[in-house]
Amino acid sequence: MLKPLLIEIGVEELPAVPLLKELKNIEKKYADILEKNSLLCDFEFYYTPRRLVIWHREFPMQQDDSVEEMFGAPLSVAYKDGEPTPAAHGFAKKCGVTLDEISTATKGNKEVLYYKKEIKGKESKELLQTIIESWIKSLEFGKTMRWGSLSESFIRPVRWLNVMLDDKLVDVELFGVKSQKATFVHRISNFGAVELEDAKEYFEALKEGGVTLYQEQRREKILADFARLEAENGVKIEIDDELLEEVIAINENPNALLGSFDEEFLRLPDEVIVVSMKEHQRYFPVYKDGKLINKFCVVSNALTDDFSKVIEGNERVLRPRLADGLFFFDNDIKNGLSTAGLEKVAFFKGLGSVADKIEREKVIAQKLFALYTPDANEEDLKTAISLAKADLTSEMVFEFTELQGIMGGHYARIAGLSEDVATAITEQYLPAGEESALPSTPLSAIVAMSLKLDTLLALFSIDQIPTGSRDPFALRRAVNGLIRITNEHNFAFDIRETMSELAKNYENIDMQKLENFFLERVKQYYKVNPSVVEAVLASNERELLNIGKKIEALNSLVNSEDFAEISSTFKRVANITKDIDLDSIVNIDETLFEDDAERELYTRYKEVTSKSYDSFEEELDALLGLKPELDKFFESVMVNAEDEKVKNNRKALVASVYKSILNIADIKEVSI
Repeated sequence: MLKPLLIEIGVEELPAVPLLKELKNIEKKYADILEKNSLLCDFEFYYTPRRLVIWHREFPMQQDDSVEEMFGAPLSVAYKDGEPTPAAHGFAKKCGVTLDEISTATKGNKEVLYYKKEIKGKESKELLQTIIESWIKSLEFGKTMRWGSLSESFIRPVRWLNVMLDDKLVDVELFGVKSQKATFVHRISNFGAVELEDAKEYFEALKEGGVTLYQEQRREKILADFARLEAENGVKIEIDDELLEEVIAINENPNALLGSFDEEFLRLPDEVIVVSMKEHQRYFPVYKDGKLINKFCVVSNALTDDFSKVIEGNERVLRPRLADGLFFFDNDIKNGLSTAGLEKVAFFKGLGSVADKIEREKVIAQKLFALYTPDANEEDLKTAISLAKADLTSEMVFEFTELQGIMGGHYARIAGLSEDVATAITEQYLPAGEESALPSTPLSAIVAMSLKLDTLLALFSIDQIPTGSRDPFALRRAVNGLIRITNEHNFAFDIRETMSELAKNYENIDMQKLENFFLERVKQYYKVNPSVVEAVLASNERELLNIGKKIEALNSLVNSEDFAEISSTFKRVANITKDIDLDSIVNIDETLFEDDAERELYTRYKEVTSKSYDSFEEELDALLGLKPELDKFFESVMVNAEDEKVKNNRKALVASVYKSILNIADIKEVSI
């Protein structure tokens, strides 16, 4: 029999960020617990800042009856001379019955002890305490708290509990709170508990009490309000997805409102205004004709018909934050862009100060500039590297650390430095993530690479190498950034040779560990069949651009319909040559050819390898095009001929083909 089940856990206001981080796991964890209790069925999960709700439109009133089969020792072990052994007695005890109730069954061609236990399903109401308790304990929100005299903890204090199965109250207790047929609505509507008769009344009470329970409805309401405000005011509200999720999570009755601030604050860089609004107030910035204007959008939880006081209050809160920002900004401009004081700012124990880091980055930047010879001014590079960290001592960055680099770029422009220098300072930390923008100019790219490379080399020099999931200095992200930058700007970068050259100014670096670290990131970076990446790396290619191009070429081939047939031939080639030193292949002697298949293969091989190709894909396609000649060769020729010279000559021919392919990838490593 199926009946509705409502579970509501009422809490003090949930912090949005921890809730949203765990959100993707909440339903799965509950479903897993239901399955463990043989009660898995459809359900819906809702949340507001004050409640976590599970709603089953149809929930089993009882577990299904089940049968548990138990198998014991073979009869030859369970009985000796017709008498039961300890193995037989132990099995009966395990089953909870006497030995007389144990039967036998055939398993694995042996007759063994057997017992079938019929288990009657429990009533669901008896299991709900365990189910709900297990679910709540499984949720991981990070920091938790204790309240009252309780030893247990949760993200926030639980204040009420409502569990109704078939509209009847189920006795459940969590954190000392007993279930009751009541809920709490929006505080402005009613501060006290609202008593309920059934689930239908629950949903009606929330709606009438100013609570939009369904998070998707709150999202739709907010976006509809945004669209209305944009149309009414001729503006564009910038929708930050993460911020949108937060305001959905912290509001039960969302209403989007448009506020304003004094125009004088528009002297501030846009990023300062936006950060002040987003990070500290959860406001959305507003634009007109592509420019930030002195307005903001706030999503209010107030339950009222007149929002004028709400808007005034939010305007009053924002003003001092922007005033502080303007004060910091003017002070920083007056002080100028300077690195004075960075010698007192430690970078990392054993690696000196930030000033020392700048000097190391200068050396790397100059070497990269000489390597890539970009269309840029070398003096601009020196200036950008020298001043890249100058904003770390600014008042603005001290207050808004996420603006480091960005403020340095603004201060560089105000100081009259070139746009190339300002851009390079602004973009030095890019890319900041997988979807982040990249440095936009070659000069910016070299500055960003220098920062990442020094961090890598310096930390490896003191053996601060990431282990497991631990990576406090984001070295994995740094390598991903290097891969993306070199690809974007077509900068050749050899993991082995270039890194060895750059590492000369650092002591005690295990270059093999560093190379392996790079290669692990390469394997994670390319979203293709992992064996394709392994095959390319097995060719001993270590230049990042070529690695990417070779992976692309091989992956295209692997995804073709006829790859399985092609690979079988070339894996045979690889097996034949596995014991041959490819670096010391003897010259092929055509006079030793005894079969036309040898001559045809060699002729086609010379033809293919004598050409130049525009891409690795074209070259690989041509080399693998030797398949017909190779197949004919294997059909017509015995590679291990009795004549030693003929045998070695044939092996050299096959090895030459394999070596040419190995310049791109070791095809035997590919698995499909």
